[in-house]
This record gives sequence, C-alpha cells and structure tokens, in this order.
Amino acid sequence: MAEPCESGQGEYTKDGSVDLKGNPVLRSKRGGWTACGFVVVYEVFERMAYYGISTNLVIYLTNKLHEGTVTSANNVTNWVGTVWMTPIIGAYVADAHLGRYWTFIIASIIYLSGMCLLTMAVSLHSLRPPPCGVNTNDPNCNQKATSLQLGVFYCALYILAIGTGGTKPNISTIGADQFDEFDPKERAHKLSFFNWWVFSIFFGTLFANTVVVYIQDNVGWSLGYALPTIGLAISIAIFVAGTPFYRHKLPSGSPFTSMARVLVAAARKWRATSPNDPKELHELNLEEYAKKGKFRIDTTQNLRSFSFDR
Repeated sequence: MAEPCESGQGEYTKDGSVDLKGNPVLRSKRGGWTACGFVVVYEVFERMAYYGISTNLVIYLTNKLHEGTVTSANNVTNWVGTVWMTPIIGAYVADAHLGRYWTFIIASIIYLSGMCLLTMAVSLHSLRPPPCGVNTNDPNCNQKATSLQLGVFYCALYILAIGTGGTKPNISTIGADQFDEFDPKERAHKLSFFNWWVFSIFFGTLFANTVVVYIQDNVGWSLGYALPTIGLAISIAIFVAGTPFYRHKLPSGSPFTSMARVLVAAARKWRATSPNDPKELHELNLEEYAKKGKFRIDTTQNLRSFSFDR
C-alpha cells in the first residue's frame, strides 16, 4: 500500500513551493489566482501612494518649502534615483536571508512609517515655513525652511525610499511564485498574471496623476498626502489578509555569488569544447531539478562559454 503522502503526491506543487513553516503545499489549497488577487489589488494602491507623492514633489518643495527650482529638481532626482537603487539591496536580503515574504512585510512597515511621517510634515505648521500671502511681495515668501523642517521632510522621503527597496523587487516575484512552472496550465496563468500586473500599475498611476494631484493642487496638501498614506495602509492590510493562500520559495542564496561563479567558471572554461549532447552540460538529472525547484539552463550557440549549469 502506498504511503498517504505518496498517494497525494500529484496534488503538491513541483517547483519547491512551501508554506511559511517550510512544508510542501497542495496545489488546490494555496497559490493560483486566489492568492494573486491580493497581490494585484495591493499594487493598485501602492502605485497610487508612490506616484501620489512623487508627481507633485517639485511643486511642494518650491511652493511650500520655498526651495529654488533647480535645487528642488536636483533633490527630487536624487530621491528618485535612491528609490530605484534600493531594490538591489531588498532583492539581496530576500534571496539570501529572509525570503521574499518577510522582507516584504518588514519593508512595508518601513514604507508606511515614512508615508506617515511625510503626511505629518506637510500637515503641521511647525514643520513648514509660513505660507505666502496674496501679495507676492510678502516677506514670508522669502523665508526658507529651517534645517529641522527640511530634515524631517527629507528623512521621511528617504525612509520611504528604503521601504520601497524591500517591496518593489519582491511583490511581483511573490505573485509569480503563486504559479507552478512545472504545470502547463499554471504556466499559462502566470503570463496572464503579468498582464493584470501591468494593468494594476497603470491604473494606480492614472488615479494618482489625476485625482490625487488634483486634490493636492486644489484642496490641500494634507489631504493630498493623507490619501496615498491611507491607500498604502489599505494595500498592506490586503496583502497580509492573503497570507493563508500564498506559496513561498525558500531563500536560494545571494544572486551576486551566483553571478560571480558564472564569470569565474566562464573565464576558466573559455577554451573547453562543448559536448554534442546538451544534456551533458548539466550535473543533475531531471528528477533532481524538479525536487529542488530549480530549472536547467538551456544551451545557446551564442556566448558558448556561458553554457554550463550554475
């Protein structure tokens, strides 16, 4: 008689997916579109939060903190550059240490704290210079923000940048992890997921660039910043609510180490003769790759020195 776990083996995912405790997961219980629905909805609110802040940031720095146009533009450029660089660190931490889920959760808390501090900075009168009066010659228009006011505002921005570094590279891969690459049906669903993923990004961005920006320009900055903050809090709550349905991948080691190994091996084997049978380039048989949730690298006639198993 077959063991119970063997009789139900076909119901388990074959890509190495596990639950938060490290146990194999049943295909019917976790993952798929049930899990990805939470991820896609999260992205709509998160993009609304990010672009609700970044789109009008130069205007806030010039009109409310009384910075020069060139200074404001440079400061925004530096911040946006940081936002796009920190995901390198977030991806490393997830792949080598904490895993995608816990890296995302910790980064989301940091992200939300930055948004809350930013909303407080634009709402409290003590954290911004006196506003200009109707008269353009009002001396208050020349009063620059103090070091404390600038410090609080930029501290909030860069806390936000650190938070996005842990969420941006992991949320899309968490969504992709919900589909088993070894199952043809789920592989097709993964392609559909990325279509909805891109749609959610543009939908959230559109809402931020229209509704949120309009509120900032015509109603007030406090409400205009509070809405993205509330939206981010809702998105995190939605993501956490989907935790019982997620599939997870165990940390697989630093990608930088793998890249370095590829370069070293390529340098050492650049004169090696490629075998006629491409399967000879792989150290493991197909069953081992499936068991460990890894994929064989297909060979290519280009850059032949890179055609070996990593």
